[in-house]
Amino acid sequence: MSIIQPEIEYVDRATHSIRYLEHGWPSDLCRWHSHDEYELHLVLNTRGKAFVGDYIGEFQHGSLYLTGPNLPHNWVTDDTGQDEVDIRDMLVQFNQSSLDRLTMAFPEFKEIGDMFELSRSGIEFVGFNPTFAQGHFEAIRDSKGSERIVAFLRFLVRINEHVEKRALSVASMTQLDSGGRQARIAEVVDHITRNFASEISLETAAEMAGMSPTTFSRNFQKTTGNRFIEFVNRIRIGQACSLLYATEDQVSSICYKVGFQNLANFNRQFLKMKDMTPSAYREVARKELIGKGAQQQ
Repeated sequence: MSIIQPEIEYVDRATHSIRYLEHGWPSDLCRWHSHDEYELHLVLNTRGKAFVGDYIGEFQHGSLYLTGPNLPHNWVTDDTGQDEVDIRDMLVQFNQSSLDRLTMAFPEFKEIGDMFELSRSGIEFVGFNPTFAQGHFEAIRDSKGSERIVAFLRFLVRINEHVEKRALSVASMTQLDSGGRQARIAEVVDHITRNFASEISLETAAEMAGMSPTTFSRNFQKTTGNRFIEFVNRIRIGQACSLLYATEDQVSSICYKVGFQNLANFNRQFLKMKDMTPSAYREVARKELIGKGAQQQ
């Protein structure tokens, strides 16, 4: 669903199961990119705009994020009068196979699985203590061998305990656990993502899942974290984001292409989800990601 093609980054894990990095600003490491690994990312300095999948929002000192596999991301510092920074970002990258082996060996770690599923859309840990976060990153950085792994796992447990986890991108929000009612909800979600431009009623979706509308609504919200109509609108708005910075189509045309029947409602929903108008989103995305040559990570 991401439009401006990210640079694919290869992470060598031949000798280490996790990779620690830190860098300043500006830096060649700052760019619009994606990779197979999860990335836990702390911004130490500067402020600007965070790009995660189709999400655009503000970041500042102490912002903490977790991005899932192959989710493009980019942190664009507002360079107006900004001096060079020695360390802007601290980050740890790790892969799915390591998590799978961990939970196989220690079943107790399955409790953090929901966080990793959510991270496929990108997570911002709103209100997480930045000094506390920096201390954990420093412990990972300054440790070696098994001590580094222990420090890393300790941090994962702490962020999983944090209550306010904000999902960011509509893209990649649709991977659900299989089995029972969730499997039926997953089938409906898959139908929505493939047929978002068509009329999709709650009653029809409930019938697809073999549930009453009331039972379906309750299970759908529990599984996806969204009410049914909110989820449909998120998928449509996510697709609209793709068209806004991939095409020259007019906003009104995009509105109808993604399934909205009313331009005013489309604009209202877009503003609610993205905190900016469709036209502003197009301008910001193109200016920051294309105009600056995808400089900032």
